[in-house]
Order: sequence, then C-alpha cells, then structure tokens
Amino acid sequence: MRPRITLKIATSLDGRIGTSSGESQWITGPESRLQGHRLRAASDAVLVGVETVLADDPRLTVRLPEGETATDPLRVVLDSRLRTPSFARLARAGTLIVTTREPVAIGEAEVVRVAGDASNRPTITAVLDLLSERGVKNLMIEGGGRVAASFVSAGVIDAIEWFRAPILLGGDGRPGVAALALSRLANAPRYRRLAAEPSGDDLWERYERLS
Repeated sequence: MRPRITLKIATSLDGRIGTSSGESQWITGPESRLQGHRLRAASDAVLVGVETVLADDPRLTVRLPEGETATDPLRVVLDSRLRTPSFARLARAGTLIVTTREPVAIGEAEVVRVAGDASNRPTITAVLDLLSERGVKNLMIEGGGRVAASFVSAGVIDAIEWFRAPILLGGDGRPGVAALALSRLANAPRYRRLAAEPSGDDLWERYERLS
C-alpha cells in the first residue's frame, strides 16, 4: 500500500512560492512555520525536489518550542541528475536521495537509483514503492512547484495543507504548483475544503481529495 500523501504549500495570495528571482524566505509568518514543523513531526518522511535544495538549502528537520518533542522524519530528495552538493544541509545521514543515475557518494546521505520516466526523472510509482519498502506510511511533500505538479498529475495527493500569506507576487513569481497541462476543467483534480483558519496574519486552508 502506498503512503498517504499530503502536499504542504506556503504561498502568496496568488499561489506563488517565490519571486521571479527565486527569493522565498520567508513568505509566511512564524505561526505558519510552526504549524509546518508540527505537520513534519506527524510525517514519516518529507520530500522535496533538488531545485528546492539548491535554492533554499533546507534542513527539513523538526524544530518545535520547548516542551514539545518529536523525531525528525526521513528526508527525501528527488534528484535525477545528482546535483545535490556534498556540503548541502541535507547531505547527511537520515536523507534519501532518489535518482535515475548510477549512485555516487553525496556526503552521508543514502543515494538510491530508481526507474525513470520519459524525461529520465524518477517515476512517481518507483518513488512510492521505495518509500513503502522503507516503512513510510505518511509522506509530506514540501516543494517545489514541479514536484508538486508531478504528484498532483499522478492523482496521489490525498490532502493539502495550504498556508497563504497576505502578499501578492504576480505572474512572474514561482508557482506553488507548476503546469498541469489541463485542457478542460473537467480534468482538473478536485478537493474538498475541510477548514480555513487564521495563522497569524496568514490563512491556513486544509483540503482532502474528492474520491
């Protein structure tokens, strides 16, 4: 059985995760970032694409206030061309780098080769099979836009946690979900809103996939 998959996005009002130059820290406020860490703590694994690694050098660890404890999830990077630098903060134990090339050493991270699609990117099926073998039952996707779009297009996003900041970045900003190549509204993936509540100055929206 594949993991339950949650897409977590932090965007502007118009759905952008960064400016045209790639600046993205921090779009949302501290309250939303704290909730993001709590969502990480509830996940077995968190996944990003290599573009997020190169742009933000994230740690993807759980950082909670004093008195709240949690275990860091498995960190997963989709990196078809093995561009993750050995000095990246994710190039350490507890990180799984998934590629379609012959594995090479990248810091202390584990590098695993899986089947590729027509563009030689890891297939969604191969990635989920690998994570299932590792005992991952709850997976959270944290970026970027192309990774989000690929999982949405595959029809495997079960839930969305969307943090929307009260700013506008415009059409030249980087989208939270990249192109889906939809020609008809009838083909659009559909979700049901479960809740919408303030998170500091932001809005936290929660959705589940319609069956």
